[in-house]
Amino acid sequence: MPGWVPEAAAHYLAHTEKGQGIRALAREARVAPSTVSRRVRRVESLRDDPLVDSALESLTAGGTEREDEEALAREALPVLRRLAESGTVLAVARDMEKGVLVRDVPDGEPTRLAVVERRLAEAMALRDWIGGGLPEARIQRYRISPAGRALLRRMVDGGRPAGFAEAQAGFAFESEDARLRHARSMLGESPLLILSRRRDGDGRPFLPRDLIAAGERLREDFEIAQEAEVAADWEGWLLRVPRIDEVPRPLTAGPEAARRRIERALADLGPGLADVALRCCCLLEGLEQVERRHGWSARSGKVVLRIALERLQQHYRAEAGVIG
Repeated sequence: MPGWVPEAAAHYLAHTEKGQGIRALAREARVAPSTVSRRVRRVESLRDDPLVDSALESLTAGGTEREDEEALAREALPVLRRLAESGTVLAVARDMEKGVLVRDVPDGEPTRLAVVERRLAEAMALRDWIGGGLPEARIQRYRISPAGRALLRRMVDGGRPAGFAEAQAGFAFESEDARLRHARSMLGESPLLILSRRRDGDGRPFLPRDLIAAGERLREDFEIAQEAEVAADWEGWLLRVPRIDEVPRPLTAGPEAARRRIERALADLGPGLADVALRCCCLLEGLEQVERRHGWSARSGKVVLRIALERLQQHYRAEAGVIG
């Protein structure tokens, strides 16, 4: 059984699929038979959730990759961070290999944020990190659960998350991981999300959707880049922002290519705007914190951020034109 599988699910499969008795499982786990029986009944009740049901079927068929708890938690981290933001859900259609993270926006049209492998979504549902799937719905909409929020907070604090109740413990995270150094602000709302709901004097959104999309694109590359074995020192990089012609074009996919895309985008923005874009879009620092860092007047940060996003949007359009 893969190391990330909760003990309750392992007992359920051993009992229902392999025919092992409750008392035998209890002796092996050194718990009371009533404990194992309660676990089995609980997992059985969860099979109404389509993702949980699919996860158990995959485990029965032996088609699930043998990951440990730490690997699963690291893979789930970006998804949990997104789901912790207001209005974000994981939409999964039946018989589809992938799910989509979407977020509602003021104009009523959901914004697509990222694609999630169904295998990962199934594991997160079985771990009780997400919930809300309805058996009769064609498209399931999952939200972060209380257990998922608790896990995310423990990851932020650098502790050793224990998963959901009655599951085995054993996560470990490096405190030097760039994603975690600034993760405390990620439990709330990002500056882009907050500004997306504000409107100017004419009632128009302060940040149009295309500018938000540009910031989300930079953040997506940032999260991909963090998967590299050695995280980039962005604080040091900002001390000397190179010219765009000094940054090589990315030639391959993966974390290194994502890092190059970020470097080219920030280099095109220049020292001042690059700092604001990186801190607000990627590190998710609040605007007040950025204003204090630069000694700006109150509420001036949102204007600078909008200018940075406009320049970032122009950069992506230019890059697409060159590449195309």
